[in-house]
Amino acid sequence: MKTTSTRVAGLGTTIFAEMSALAVRTSAVNLGQGFPDTDGPDDVIEVAVAAMRSGANQYPPGIGVPALRQAIADHQRRWYGLELDPDTEVAVTTGATEAIAGAILGLVDPGDEVVVLEPYYDSYVAVLEFAGGIRRPVTLRAPDFRLDLDALRAAVGPRTTAMLINTPHNPTGTVLNAQEREAVRALAVEHDLVVITDEVYEHLTFDGVAHVPLATLPGMRERTLTISSGGKSFSFTGWKVGWASGPAPLVRAMVGAKQFLSYTSGAPFQPAIAHALGHDAAYFEGFAATLQARRDQLCAGLEDLGFTTYVPQGTYFATTDIRPLGHDDGIAFCRALPEAAGVVAIPTQVFYDDVDAGRPLVRWAFCKQEPVIDEALRRLRKLRR
Repeated sequence: MKTTSTRVAGLGTTIFAEMSALAVRTSAVNLGQGFPDTDGPDDVIEVAVAAMRSGANQYPPGIGVPALRQAIADHQRRWYGLELDPDTEVAVTTGATEAIAGAILGLVDPGDEVVVLEPYYDSYVAVLEFAGGIRRPVTLRAPDFRLDLDALRAAVGPRTTAMLINTPHNPTGTVLNAQEREAVRALAVEHDLVVITDEVYEHLTFDGVAHVPLATLPGMRERTLTISSGGKSFSFTGWKVGWASGPAPLVRAMVGAKQFLSYTSGAPFQPAIAHALGHDAAYFEGFAATLQARRDQLCAGLEDLGFTTYVPQGTYFATTDIRPLGHDDGIAFCRALPEAAGVVAIPTQVFYDDVDAGRPLVRWAFCKQEPVIDEALRRLRKLRR
């Protein structure tokens, strides 16, 4: 009896599931998976509760409730000057992960090549495999993790149909700068490529670094499908409310696949995220400032412990090189770490095709309360003995 398909068997279990289970089993401090340990704003929760009590508990429209689609369009206009028709150029998804899956399945045919920045979020690999697409990675390399423009140009060939660009970038924390954005834009326009952008950390940038959506650049509005979600911006990762926006044909292609994945989800959470998107700039700035302080706390502590630490420009994550502590394999290090020190982290190696580039790197999440980060750092001192 055949018990699994080759495409699924080849993917294995996600590193996040493995390491989170290890954290539970060993009672370790979990700095692995990127979820906050505090909930988001109370007023947003109250809107969700009110929606449940008022009967918003059945299937919402497949493309999302009108209030949320309008709120997404308003957000894009207010923050980036992008004008969207909420009825045809916005669709709600079960988290950004489903939006990415729907976009790849709806826009990529077998044999199409897709340029991807590596290290990459692990679902990119899986969904490209499902679609029969061929990934062409462009590696962001330590210590600065900047986009190599020559490598980017070399990755685009006659079979390239799309680029999947993640900025702010998980796991490196890089936010594409003006030169890098222009290189992406120029190649996309020259080769008439679709650009799928993963911007879930759009409001989580630090030190005055600005996130600029690729869709705002000349010639990009008509070819860019922009993906984001409420999970990271509002600390409701478990609600799984994401969205895609852009030209109607690209949104329609994404929905064409998405309708056969979840079809729809999160009925009472959708009006709550619509409410959340209406928060003023002070909320987003304050949240980013809080995370920047946690970043600084974790990075300073890891550096003091002897790790080579790369301070990110955005996201939830900091990356370290473990070689100064006498280790050179991130997977082995992270699997041993819970027993050795009572802490869980993620080996960045699993997000690379270029395994050597990622082998000594480990990702740590700082979207945690200060005492949790302090306790993790205290436990990690055992590594210095």
